Amino acid sequence: MDFGTDTERLGIVMIRIYTNRENYQYDLHALFKAFYPEQEVRVYGEHMASDGESDGSRAVIYFYDRQVEAVFDIDREKQYTNIYKNDTHVTKDILKLSVYEDLCDYTGRTLPWGNLTGIRPTKLPMGMLKEGMCDAEIIAQMKETHALSDEKAQLSLDIAKREKKILEKIHYQNGYSLYIGIPFCPTTCLYCSFTSYPIAMWRKRIDDYLQALFREIDFVSEVYREKLLDTVYIGGGTPTTLEADALDRVLLYIREKLDFSHVTEFTVEAGRADSITKEKLVVLKKHGVTRISVNPQTMKDETLKMIGRQHTVEQVRQAFRFAREAGFDNINMDIILGLPGELEADVQHTIDEIIRLNPDSLTVHSLAIKRASRLREWIEENGIASLKNTDSTMEIARKGSDMLGMKPYYLYRQKNMSGNFENVGYAREGKYGIYNILIMEEVQTIVALGAGSITKRVYPDGRIERCENVKDVSQYIERIGEMIERKKHLLCD
Repeated sequence: MDFGTDTERLGIVMIRIYTNRENYQYDLHALFKAFYPEQEVRVYGEHMASDGESDGSRAVIYFYDRQVEAVFDIDREKQYTNIYKNDTHVTKDILKLSVYEDLCDYTGRTLPWGNLTGIRPTKLPMGMLKEGMCDAEIIAQMKETHALSDEKAQLSLDIAKREKKILEKIHYQNGYSLYIGIPFCPTTCLYCSFTSYPIAMWRKRIDDYLQALFREIDFVSEVYREKLLDTVYIGGGTPTTLEADALDRVLLYIREKLDFSHVTEFTVEAGRADSITKEKLVVLKKHGVTRISVNPQTMKDETLKMIGRQHTVEQVRQAFRFAREAGFDNINMDIILGLPGELEADVQHTIDEIIRLNPDSLTVHSLAIKRASRLREWIEENGIASLKNTDSTMEIARKGSDMLGMKPYYLYRQKNMSGNFENVGYAREGKYGIYNILIMEEVQTIVALGAGSITKRVYPDGRIERCENVKDVSQYIERIGEMIERKKHLLCD
């Protein structure tokens, strides 16, 4: 193997993969990365390999790890059920299962999610439920095709069944949901890769941003005036970074321009405790917001400071109390497992604190290492071993949600996720985040406004097309006409 100067200096081992199935390079990269999260992984076409030849009729993987070559021949004898023969749709699954089994043999490890590398595991059982398959058949097929553990197979099936029931009243064909992005935060967190900018640098242009946003709202109110609006989600960034008067203007404009008569959920992600005030909560309540988030991520002051969240645990408690006093009866809290330096005792402490606050839903994130975040630099300096997310920490969070009377209702996964686990939303009956399910399952058109947002149009045949707004705030303001034209081509054709 050839290590570059930088990788040698940083002590990073690079894994090179050569394959003659070049259309599967993304999946191979994700699968190898799941086994080797701390190492750089690169996938190349087989023609770039220095050794090995193939006539192209077999699926062959040449895997170079620490100067040791392993050749994975995917055409070796294996037992597959007849249902998979001549079905090109699952060819990738068969290849991934074979490589996964080889990697298990090679490393002596298994993964809880088997060979699944996509971010939406519940799509599998959801599809099988629609086909009329029973629970036992669904579990068996997920284990056979994707090598899921019993626990993860059952979890994804339970959530799919719950999602199916929650979404029964959604207007799929003649409805839509709305996302509005406010891309400002008090500070940028260590792990964050979302479109967000420190509010202090942009205060003088907030009005310009809102004017551009209002033009997009005007467009939606015109072209979708015959459509039924099901859910509204204002995210970011941190929407409550806006001052109370600006927040009032945004909410007032939305309510005046759009028909809320069919809206079943109106969420504002308050998020950071250092952005929440009594005055802002009054504004949210006045305009009919039904669901908010107060997100601590951890209830350990030292970790909060280290990840760049300039508030304390006491401020989280205070913000939550303010929200209850303002009359909110659907409050979500987010936590992240695997934060730098945190151990099982820290996670248990966070869960104990959240149980005392008694929120209505809890979203448990496994830390994901995003390329655009400062966390990658931190890992290079401190090592990935400082990030500890385990079966035990996940179980601590699950037991905590159970004590709060919550059930898992949505699930997604991300690349480079700590411990190769998942993100799970837990909630009490009737307190589910409907928009969260819609964005994951991609069963309804979501119109997204604001810098860095992505609109998804879902067609009756299940086809999905997207258009993106530019991420840079200045560019968004200056090119708002272009952003609207993009949506016009997508939504009106």
